[in-house]
Amino acid sequence: MEYRIGVDIGGTKIAAGLVNEEKEIVLKKSVPTRAGENYSLVVSDIADLIQDILDESHLQAADLSGIGIGCAGASDKESGIVLFSNNLGWRDVPLVPELKKRFDVPIHIDNDANAAALGEVLAGSAKGSRSCVMITLGTGVGGGIILDGKVYDGVNHAGGEVGHTVIVSGGEMCTCGRRGCFEAYASTTALIRMAKKAATAHPESRLYQIWQENGDLNGIGIFTAYHENDQTAKDAVAEYLFYVAEGVTNLVNIFQPEKIVIGGGICAQGDVILEPVRRQLAQDVFCKEVSLPDVVQATLGNDAGIIGAAYV
Repeated sequence: MEYRIGVDIGGTKIAAGLVNEEKEIVLKKSVPTRAGENYSLVVSDIADLIQDILDESHLQAADLSGIGIGCAGASDKESGIVLFSNNLGWRDVPLVPELKKRFDVPIHIDNDANAAALGEVLAGSAKGSRSCVMITLGTGVGGGIILDGKVYDGVNHAGGEVGHTVIVSGGEMCTCGRRGCFEAYASTTALIRMAKKAATAHPESRLYQIWQENGDLNGIGIFTAYHENDQTAKDAVAEYLFYVAEGVTNLVNIFQPEKIVIGGGICAQGDVILEPVRRQLAQDVFCKEVSLPDVVQATLGNDAGIIGAAYV
């Protein structure tokens, strides 16, 4: 049996798993991410996590076909250096060279969103697809692009940042410093902003009541009101999904992939999210004479990043 280890470095948690040749996670462990501290401490945590997995699995590093790392930001795949990671506050961190001091096996690195997209292609909702674009709707909007079965991230390994393409010129300020980015309209942060604006305009609504009862508003509260048939919540969600579909249509016009995979916590709403996007895509896509890609829900959750990382 062939084994690999995939490591998904998040802003709050580092998750790692032993992945077998069937693309199944045999053992998974995690530790908090010491973001903001010296990178050597984080690298040490990753190495210890990998060693713990090996020890519990009664394996040696030499038994592995490889170790893969998914890390937010841009990394040089050849050198294994993390060039920039905003989540971690890293610049020019020699992640792979440092890990190679502990593990004498092939170690590869890629962007975490790319790894998640690869994971869905290998073992999730896009399994068997040769081309796929995955977007993750969370605090921000992540993206991963798979073309001809391989991750596409540009000649400088910094491509695939679909969240930072502008869909509303001069629109809402984005965390990247530009205005009108896809992320500024399609993240759950954006959904909450839209819902609060709608609720403020309609204090008689159930949405406003949930906001006041809980002291704040989040995705759960918004969709609770939505499923209680509150019109204000429905209008806010419809506005949000219009912008999600705008970004998806752009991606289809550019790449024409076999599948568009939508991930993130919000995708648990299933067809509430997917059907409006599919309808608007069919209406707005440039070439209506060809078949549309399937728009599907991600199925692997956080495991996608681990499985994909193992095979980057």
